Amino acid sequence: MAFRGLPGLLVVLGVCALTTGAAAPAPEAPLAGAQVYAKYCAACHEQVAPRIPTRDALSKLSPASILRALDFGQMMNIAYPMKREERTAVAAFLGKGKDEAALPASAWCKADSKVMPLPAAPNWTSWGPSQSNMRFQPTGPAGLEARDLDRLQLKWAFGFPGDVTAFAAPTVMDGSLFVGSAAGSVYALDANTGCVHWHYRAHGPVRAAMTIATEGAQRSLVFSDQNGLVYALDARTGKERWQKRVEQHEATRLTGSIAVHAGIAFVPAASWEETRSIDPAYECCTFRGSITAVRVRDGSVLWKTYLVDRPVKTGTMPNGTATFGPSGAGIWSAPTVDTARGLLYVATGDNYSLPATATSDAVVALSLQTGRVVWSQQTTTGDVFNSSCSRIEKCPFRNGPDVDFGSSAMLVRTTSGRDVVLAGQKSGVVFAFDPDNKGAPLWQARVGKGGANGGIQWGMASDGQAVYAAIAGSARARNAGPPGNVAGVIGNASFDPEVGGSLTALNVLDGTQRWFAPALPCRPPRAGCSPAQSMAVSAIPGAVFSGSMDGHLRAYSSADGKVLWDFDTVQTYRTVNGSTASGGSLDGAGPVIVGGMLYVNSGYPRFGGMPGNVLLAFGVSATQ
Repeated sequence: MAFRGLPGLLVVLGVCALTTGAAAPAPEAPLAGAQVYAKYCAACHEQVAPRIPTRDALSKLSPASILRALDFGQMMNIAYPMKREERTAVAAFLGKGKDEAALPASAWCKADSKVMPLPAAPNWTSWGPSQSNMRFQPTGPAGLEARDLDRLQLKWAFGFPGDVTAFAAPTVMDGSLFVGSAAGSVYALDANTGCVHWHYRAHGPVRAAMTIATEGAQRSLVFSDQNGLVYALDARTGKERWQKRVEQHEATRLTGSIAVHAGIAFVPAASWEETRSIDPAYECCTFRGSITAVRVRDGSVLWKTYLVDRPVKTGTMPNGTATFGPSGAGIWSAPTVDTARGLLYVATGDNYSLPATATSDAVVALSLQTGRVVWSQQTTTGDVFNSSCSRIEKCPFRNGPDVDFGSSAMLVRTTSGRDVVLAGQKSGVVFAFDPDNKGAPLWQARVGKGGANGGIQWGMASDGQAVYAAIAGSARARNAGPPGNVAGVIGNASFDPEVGGSLTALNVLDGTQRWFAPALPCRPPRAGCSPAQSMAVSAIPGAVFSGSMDGHLRAYSSADGKVLWDFDTVQTYRTVNGSTASGGSLDGAGPVIVGGMLYVNSGYPRFGGMPGNVLLAFGVSATQ
């Protein structure tokens, strides 16, 4: 693993088991942080080893840098069972260095430049360019056609200082671009040049694409952070209008973009609790997935719907730790608005503990007005999964396949004029439902191998004729050893460079296959390199964009699946904001195409991918 916190400081971290047999902390240290350090960290960092930084080395990092590494950086696998206050405490205890320097004067836009200077310009204002979540941009708003791709070139790069991951897709509105970061920084940039209009600091990592909400002349930027807070900012100035915690559970994790309709923001909630149970003393599990309807004007709650009933004590683990249920059914992705039917569609995750419920691994339709569940269609029953069973010999239940929905449902208007709800699951199966018949199943089609880190991870795209589904499917190299070995640490995983990934086009009406494009192997193989295509797919007329963990962003012909354009993002970049930045694995949110530009983040070390911290902006060159 790699800590990048100070210029020139690269610290490689080993993977250590949880332990309490650590050296005593310094007496002057804050007690809470010292205790957390002793429990989770000291066994590694109090010893001298070539790949493990000492506590003195860690002290040169800032608390913010250490916290980022625990949240979404190189120490994620160690931090899974740690509560938020424990992470904050140990970061403050260890980190004595300064935060990254302020942006240089050259990074800022000119004083007379305006935010959103182009009224009625093409936009991409949330998880997709429309509330249907089809991730399809028509020719006019795209400003880009398949025939232009051979002239698509890098125009500018923006670096996220001190980060090792770049996971929040940008939002583009009237010539301005808004994007969050793992550091909790939110930037308003000029979409054409990348200069900075304003900067805001949230309280936690901002993972989801932000959403523009318009009320008269007021435009608000609505988004969430990974610590459970929801924010509304004035999009023109970056001034905070309000912030609100919509879920009180300590393990809350807000990853899905917020959907906005008629002045109401619909906030999806998932959690870390599935992995909290790595700690044998953790009482699993009590988190409930939910949707909260919040008024954009003031943050007040209109309604709230939980996807499982209130948990109760159900028994004990072999070590005596109490168990609770039902739990889980978190919503990891953006809700989909159906104004014609007055419905909100969400795709849910698995249960974390028994009993299993009928609303996990499901597509659920709720009333926009009240939050009442109108219909629910479950695709996998009995998928109960948490991390505790990997640490004990006598688990009280059999872990499910962990093939929940990580991607949004899509409301697709077909070329025949019929509406279909489509959803892609980690099982590797695409499902179609009838929104006019209580979500009755229409068809299903397998497009690849499923699994916890396989199947359809982040999202599909559709142009109304076909649905395009990318498959993750990374595989470890035969000689990589068990995941606990150094070869398996985040950012330095050893993958099979030949196995994983694919892109499939299916007919929207019946699910029959139009074409299949197998993954292209890593050439040359490099650490963290896999052909897995986990990233969400985006499309324009004639072309489909899919990113790979090997760092390549490719455009495929929507007619036959042939590769039209290929760019390797694993490079070091000279950025417009003066930050040192590099590309890495492509995972998470997919490309954004609007106004003749294509934007994509590069860098995703989770699951063994390559770290990176850059936002790339491509445009069409004037001449070939």
